[in-house]
Formats: sequence, C-alpha cells, structure tokens
Amino acid sequence: MRPFWMHQVVEYIIGAVFISAGFGSPTPAVPAVLGAIVMLNAAIAIGPASAFRIVHRRVHRILDLIVIGLVAVAVVQPWIEIESNGRILIGLLGIVLAFVWWNTDFATKNERKQRRSQTSTPDAEQVGRSAGRSAAETYLAAKRLKKTAIDDRRSSPSADDDS
Repeated sequence: MRPFWMHQVVEYIIGAVFISAGFGSPTPAVPAVLGAIVMLNAAIAIGPASAFRIVHRRVHRILDLIVIGLVAVAVVQPWIEIESNGRILIGLLGIVLAFVWWNTDFATKNERKQRRSQTSTPDAEQVGRSAGRSAAETYLAAKRLKKTAIDDRRSSPSADDDS
C-alpha cells in the first residue's frame, strides 16, 4: 500500500494534467473543472501534502470515489461536447485515479502504529535470532549424525574380518 502523502501528490499531478489538457483543447470546460475538483479534493484532506486540512482521510476516501465517478460520467456524458482525444485522456486519468485509490493506505500514523502492534509479524531481531537458532540446531544435528555414523563403523565388524 502506498502512503497517503504519495496519494495526495499524485492527485495534484493528475489535477494539473487535467487542467493542462483543458488549455490545449478546443473544449476546455470539462477537463479544467475536473482538474480543479481533483486538486481541491487533494488540498482539503488532512494529510502531509494538504493545503487546508479540512476533511479526514476516511471522508477523503469516499470523496475520491465520488470524484472517480464524476470522471467516469464526464467521459460518457453527451451534453457537453468534448473532443475524442480529451475523452480518452479523461478516461485514462480516471483509471489512474482509481488505481491510486485502490493501492493507498488511508490510515493515519497512529492507526498504522496500532495496526503494526496488533499483528504478530516478527521484527528483524526476532528473525535473526530464529535463523541463528535454526543454523545452530542444524549444525549440531549434523555433528551428532556424523559422530553416530563413525561410532557405528567402529563398533561393527568390518567386511574384511569375515573372510
């Protein structure tokens, strides 16, 4: 999962791409408005890259779905004319927004710490100890096996003695 600050930065970039697509389009209204909505949505969320810190991340997560829905409606709507390249770009940026939303961890720092403390995943020190114990146990088992094999050879009569 990507951290929330990265999600916000990507939203700012996508908003800027929407707005710049509006500058190059003969029908700039829809891409420019979508860009402003995406950037405003990123700016009002409480997070490291926010400008206004108004909306909690859980609410932002729902607002993201609404924005993605608006982008999808903008692609297929027949009322406002958009050139075909603009529709394709809007659709692709909507897919990118959905992908970023899907792979974002919306938890705050405290929520992540609490989640990590509740999980039973071992830390690096525990893994190192476990690996060291396993290596030592394997070495000692091989050493015992070798000693047993040597003792068995010494105690058993050799094949040459039977002749």
